[in-house]
Order: sequence, then C-alpha cells, then structure tokens
Amino acid sequence: MKSEYPLDYRIIAGLVRTHASVLDLGCGSGGLLQLLERQNKAHVQGIEINDQAVYSCVAKGLCVLHGDIDNGLVDYENKSFDYIILNQSLQQVRNVEAVLAQSLQVAHKVIIGFPNFAYYKARAQIFFRGRTPVTPSLPYEWYNTPNLHFLSIYDFIAYCSRHRIRIEKMFFLGSSRRLFFLPNLFAQTGLFLISR
Repeated sequence: MKSEYPLDYRIIAGLVRTHASVLDLGCGSGGLLQLLERQNKAHVQGIEINDQAVYSCVAKGLCVLHGDIDNGLVDYENKSFDYIILNQSLQQVRNVEAVLAQSLQVAHKVIIGFPNFAYYKARAQIFFRGRTPVTPSLPYEWYNTPNLHFLSIYDFIAYCSRHRIRIEKMFFLGSSRRLFFLPNLFAQTGLFLISR
C-alpha cells in the first residue's frame, strides 16, 4: 500500500474487498476513490456537492455525480452497493439519522470516519481558552466550519447501540498512527465499519 495516502484512506482500503462496488458520499476530489479503484479494483462512484471537487474527480476519470447527500439516496435500490463510505462527511450533513438509515439500506456495509470532538486538545482549548477548538482533525474556525454536528467516538458508539446498528470494526487514529488507549480522549479521528 502506498504511503503517500493518508492513514484513514489506507485503513478504508483494507476494509473494502477486491472488486467491491463502492459509493463514496462526500467524496471530495476523489483521492480515496482513486485508491480503491487502483488498489482494490473496486467499482467506484461518488457523490459530491462542491463543483470544483467534482471537476477534479472527472479529470481523474472517476464517476462522480454532483449532488447533496441530504437529499437522499432514493435513486438507488436496496443493497445496490457493497460499501457506502462517509469519510469526514457525516458530521456535515443536516439529517444524520436519515443519511445513516438510507446508507445502511442501500449498502451491505457502511464505513464512517469523523473527527473526534472529545480529543484532549479540543477539550483543553474549550476549558482553558473558552473558545471553539481548532485541531488537525477540526481545522476550521467556528464561522467557516462545514461541520454541523460535533460528536465524539463515545457518542457514535452509543448511537449505534441505541439504533441497533452493528459495529463490525473500529479504528482510532492519531495524526500518523492507530491508537488503542483511551481513544475518546486521545484519538483525533474515529473510523467505523457498520452494518444492520
């Protein structure tokens, strides 16, 4: 696996089986889709709201639709994909519950990655400075953040438990490596493989 890819991309590529069908919701400029297409020989498709990111994907030869995932996945049949990916996009949708429910209906498995708002540096900035935190995984100021929801790793685990969503695998990431000790405190990012 090429080290030029970020850690979360490499872990996601390890979760996706060869020749799988993948829909990436909020695919950005297509770096993850490109990795999955090349390395996993996956059949990839993306949905992205940002025009410039869509153009970047098309320039890479990727199949990406311009759209808002908050408008739903009604055009897709049940279990029409092996995987849906929401990497760094779940916290940006308006209706998390609807997007998650539809994703679990359209795909056999869903891969979700999000910044951990309970990361100790974020906690310290709120406590000591009394200001909205800015960290490597939450790099925006309060006034220009695309994030609508600020959740922790424990929040997501509790949500899955309440809604009878099966967590198949969990990964907790620092800036350059996986973490295993007190992830809700020390991990910058949580990455989950879930299913019904």
